[in-house]
Amino acid sequence: MSLKNILPGRLGFGTAPLGNMFRAIPDEEARATVEAAWEQGIRYFDTAPFYGAGLAEERLGQVISAKPRDAYVLSTKVGRVILDEPETDVPDFGEKGGLFEHGNPNKIVHEWTAEATERSIEGSLKRLGVDRLDIVWVHDIAQDFHGDAWLQKFEEARTGAFRVLSRLRDEGVIKAWGLGVNKTEPIELTLALDEPRPDGFLLAGRYTLLDHEHALQRLLPMAQEQNVDMVVGGPYSSGVLAGGSHFEYQQAPPEIIERVGRLKALAGEHGISIKAAALQFSLAHPVAAAVIPGATRPSRIAEDIAALNEDIPAAFWHDLRASGLVSPAAPLPDGA
Repeated sequence: MSLKNILPGRLGFGTAPLGNMFRAIPDEEARATVEAAWEQGIRYFDTAPFYGAGLAEERLGQVISAKPRDAYVLSTKVGRVILDEPETDVPDFGEKGGLFEHGNPNKIVHEWTAEATERSIEGSLKRLGVDRLDIVWVHDIAQDFHGDAWLQKFEEARTGAFRVLSRLRDEGVIKAWGLGVNKTEPIELTLALDEPRPDGFLLAGRYTLLDHEHALQRLLPMAQEQNVDMVVGGPYSSGVLAGGSHFEYQQAPPEIIERVGRLKALAGEHGISIKAAALQFSLAHPVAAAVIPGATRPSRIAEDIAALNEDIPAAFWHDLRASGLVSPAAPLPDGA
């Protein structure tokens, strides 16, 4: 089923920050942020066991489990099973080392087999306090976590998670499935398969104002041809496009800071916010079904909604194109 027929709107809520990404967030602040999202009309929530070793799912579940289940769309991910025992070693998160050092202390098993997929879903349902999921993403079978071994993990998922999720979709247990990754290659490989067939994908950080050229080369034309939809994760490139200092989950390097400065200057000339430009750019591609910025403060929700609805003059998009700050192949709002 097309994600555009499942998702309730173009703006969702990404919960990675609720897993104490980068910093320890008080429980009351996390809860207030989810409540603010609900009160302001957000009805799509995305989470994952990996986010703080179950912490983000628990925090999200504390709020949405009390809401009418038919009133919202919920997605989580498989590939990590959270155990009840504590982690005794330093976890290996590849390029994302230290990302959730403030999360739960539970041990995480990284596995994409059929059995692990079913265990992962069971654990997520329990932490979320709900009886069903709408969309399930196969999480992080890519180079950033596994280096040269990523194809081995992909094959494990192809023969395990992909088949389980296809069956659950065909049985009506879930509405859709796909990949949730930070790299384009695993999605390209999946779209080239005869089976199983994904319904969409969550691509984090690869279709933003700062990083979109690679996705436009192969992945997005393939997805468009096959009518496979994209949820855009990380539209602010880990925060640097929203006033933060992180890019790709690390401190932003000088060349990125310089590029962001140029984008902000151009936005300032047209009297618009860079957050609005970032969100609306990510949604301008025909494949994009929704965008899911993360937040840890209630005020950020209102900012995201305002950014989505901000009126951006066509002249900004024309000047953005002329400046060379976006790919010539990138679709822009208003057909610029």
